[in-house]
Amino acid sequence: QVQLQESGGGLVQTGGSLRLSCAASGRTVSSYMAWFRQAPGKEREFVATISWIGGRTYYADSVKGRFTISRDNAKNTVYLQMNSLKPEDTAVYTCAAGEPGSSGLYEYTTLPERYNYWGQGTQVTASS
Repeated sequence: QVQLQESGGGLVQTGGSLRLSCAASGRTVSSYMAWFRQAPGKEREFVATISWIGGRTYYADSVKGRFTISRDNAKNTVYLQMNSLKPEDTAVYTCAAGEPGSSGLYEYTTLPERYNYWGQGTQVTASS
């Protein structure tokens, strides 16, 4: 089993920055990881994903150029650097991980059903 714990959320003014962290424990996450978000009254949406090896990444159009996903496999941790935050970025941000050993080295996916492990989420609020 893999446990995921997010941190780094908070309240920031429009245009500000935050860095989210997601630390995994229990097993080494030898698989793709991702960030999703859910705003009040809206469905969960994909934000960014990263492969296990090689740092291949993919972003939602709404965050491309502003957000950066990265990971430190030695620390079993994935990050989301969020710059130029907008009010529409306000949401609960949740990290997710695929089943260790189930993905290709350079594979990633935007599909939530492909992720087996989910954190509890951290609130990000960007106020105007």
